[in-house]
Amino acid sequence: MASWNSAFLLWFKNFRNIFQHKMQEVHLGSHTVRSHGAALARTHIHDWLILLLLVVIEVILYIIHPFYRFVGKDMMEDLRYPFKSNTVPVWAVPMYAVLLPMLIFLIVYIRRKDVYDLHHAVLGLLFSILVTAVITDSIKNAVGRPRPDFFWRCFPDGKDAYDKWGNVICHGNESVIKEGHKSFPSGHTSWSFAGMGFLSLYLSGKIKVFDRRGHVAKLCVIFLPLLVASLVGISRVDDYWHHWQDVFAGGLIGLVVSTFCYLQFFPPPYDANGWGTYAYFRVLEESIANTTNTANAGNLQNAIAGEIQIANQQEEQSDNGFMGMHLARDSNSTMGDVESGKS
Repeated sequence: MASWNSAFLLWFKNFRNIFQHKMQEVHLGSHTVRSHGAALARTHIHDWLILLLLVVIEVILYIIHPFYRFVGKDMMEDLRYPFKSNTVPVWAVPMYAVLLPMLIFLIVYIRRKDVYDLHHAVLGLLFSILVTAVITDSIKNAVGRPRPDFFWRCFPDGKDAYDKWGNVICHGNESVIKEGHKSFPSGHTSWSFAGMGFLSLYLSGKIKVFDRRGHVAKLCVIFLPLLVASLVGISRVDDYWHHWQDVFAGGLIGLVVSTFCYLQFFPPPYDANGWGTYAYFRVLEESIANTTNTANAGNLQNAIAGEIQIANQQEEQSDNGFMGMHLARDSNSTMGDVESGKS
């Protein structure tokens, strides 16, 4: 038994040396846009093509007319709110819901040099936004709910008219009337929660919010994007462009879609490996497997899992950085730093 233990310890020591050597080859700084970007994009070419298809569908949904729901005179009591301009203009939504998260992804990439993280974060965000947009506009066109300011869109001069069935006979601007039938759900809100919700999940994984160390200040970081999205939704009600139900439904759609899209590429934020992508850990395992003897294959997964667990424990025990928030250092980081993604 003693000889068997000695042999196993010797094997494990050799395996650990091999592991550390391979970690120098597969550490976060070794996968850059220049070295792996093109190959990674080719691997996901079908995903990018589907994104283009979603863009085409979204354009079609925007062009076609919504269902013009019956609007009687007695219904106008709830649709006479002032016709105001947007507090948050349409052009601003992609600025904070798409470009701002991408800027943060780029900053993380500059620190980590991990093209898998950058690519999957961008791809997941775009899927979150476009899937949300298609769902939202599909429902908008199908429901055709009038906006709270519909009366002034339909009758800009204040003189209402109705046909023999009691339905409105609008004489306002055609594009304004068309937009007046797109109240449910709120597009501003769904887009905001799709982008800000994805960013919140991304940050919660990167700064290890659920590391059980009690850094409540980290919650403020991940709640901030959600607060921005909430305020955008509130502005839609304040501007009388939406009913509160429209905003609630839009926020729910954005949050659900962003969560599904995030979990396609990243482990849950509460996971010990939530700081990285599934792709990174897969590359790590494949790289180590290629260096090991097939006779040791039975112990390979346990050894890899053990090393990753040790690295994450080292991350939890460290107390450097702002409020315990860590990002990977440069390519000279130690094996534990590289795996746990701390700074």
